[in-house]
Amino acid sequence: MRIKNTALQGVVVVQTSSISDHRGSFSRLFCDDELAQVIKDRNIMQINKSITTDVGAVRGFHYQNPPYAEMKLIRCIKGRVWDVVLDLRRDSATFLQWHAQELSADNAKMMIVPEGCAHGFQVLDTNSELLYLHTNFYSPEAEGGIHVLDPIFSIDWPLPINDLSEKDNSHAFINEHFSGIVL
Repeated sequence: MRIKNTALQGVVVVQTSSISDHRGSFSRLFCDDELAQVIKDRNIMQINKSITTDVGAVRGFHYQNPPYAEMKLIRCIKGRVWDVVLDLRRDSATFLQWHAQELSADNAKMMIVPEGCAHGFQVLDTNSELLYLHTNFYSPEAEGGIHVLDPIFSIDWPLPINDLSEKDNSHAFINEHFSGIVL
């Protein structure tokens, strides 16, 4: 596993590889030892999977507020997505900046999203599947969201957004009252 820092403080992309032969392939999806410098003293508490069927569909932006803030390790296990992280941490040097990375089953990259950042993605291939490893349990009362078209971020989505859930469409834009997440 090769760990590459992004322009966003604490957001990293992990490049993995697979071993292939005539029978197929083998890939390591997670290794606590190899990711120790990023994961530190956190534990994986939950593993989730999403399937999104339509190209152009967007999910996000989601995050958990303290004390349920969580680190997410996100990997595309089928298809292709444009994965986006928003830095919402008040004390971060990259506050209100974003980073995007294509994740696919073929490129074997994993995005690591630290606590205090929001996550979303756009589907680039039909029936794309993401695997999420979380360092905290989901808490509905701690859930937060940012609208995917928030002009503060001016995200240039690679495709027109053709499907956005009612819930995600109801997320607010950041306004003058948003002071950031304090961890």
